Amino acid sequence: MLARAHPQALHFTLRGVPSELAASAQEFPLERIGALFDAMKAGGVTRMVFAGTLTRPRLNPAEFDAEMMRLAPGLMAAIPQGDDALLRFVITMFEEQGFEVLGAHDLLPGLTAEPGLTAGPRPTQADLCDAARAADILRAVSALDIGQGCVVAGGQCLGIETVQGTDSLLAYVAQAPESLRRGQRGVYVKAPKLGQDLRIDMPTVGPDTVAAVADAALAGLVVAECKVVLMRRDEMLALAQERGIFVISQELV
Repeated sequence: MLARAHPQALHFTLRGVPSELAASAQEFPLERIGALFDAMKAGGVTRMVFAGTLTRPRLNPAEFDAEMMRLAPGLMAAIPQGDDALLRFVITMFEEQGFEVLGAHDLLPGLTAEPGLTAGPRPTQADLCDAARAADILRAVSALDIGQGCVVAGGQCLGIETVQGTDSLLAYVAQAPESLRRGQRGVYVKAPKLGQDLRIDMPTVGPDTVAAVADAALAGLVVAECKVVLMRRDEMLALAQERGIFVISQELV
C-alpha cells in the first residue's frame, strides 16, 4: 500500500526478514547497519517508515561493522525490556543518523479507525460495558509491555494478548467454557499501550481478526479510534457484516 501511494520511495529490507517488496528492495544484514545507513543517505533519504512484520533475526557478532559494534550494547540492553523499549531504541538509532521516522498512518490517510466507525449490528449496553472493562484492563497492564488486546465477557477477563499474538488469544478464548461468559458473548478490544510510540508497531486488525472474533463466538471488536490500523478495510467491514459481529471505534486510551 505504501509502495503504491509513494512510487518514488526507496525500499530497504533486512536479511532474514521476508518482504513483499524484496524484488525492488536493497537488502542488508542487520549486522552491517552502518552500510544500510550509508545507502539511505546516498539515496537522498530524509524521511523513513517501518512497514510490515519485523522478526528478530539472529545476530552474528563476527559480522558486525563498526556502527553495529557501537550500537550493540544499547540494543542488547533494550531487548529484554520488551517490544516497546526495543522499538524505541530502534527509532532512536535512525533518528541519530538524521532520518525523520514517520508512521504508516502519516503517509496513508484513512489507514486508521476514524472516530465513530461502525459496522455490523449495534452493540448492546452489556457489550459496551465489557468493552469498557477490557479497556480498563489494558490500561492497567500497559506499563508491563505485554500486549495490545483483551477479551471480556460478562465483566470476566477471558484472555489478554501476549507475545503469541491475537490469533492465539482468540483461539484460546474460543475454547473457554460457556459458563465463564456469564450469559454474554463477549468483546475483543484492541488498543495501544499508554504512551506507546505509534510511529512503529501500531496495533493492527484486518479480515483475519474479524474472522477470529466471529469464530470465538464474540459479539464484536472495539478498536481505539485513530490509533489502530485497519488492513483491507472494505473487506474487513464487509466480513463483519456477513458474520454478524460489530466493529466500532472508541476513545480508549
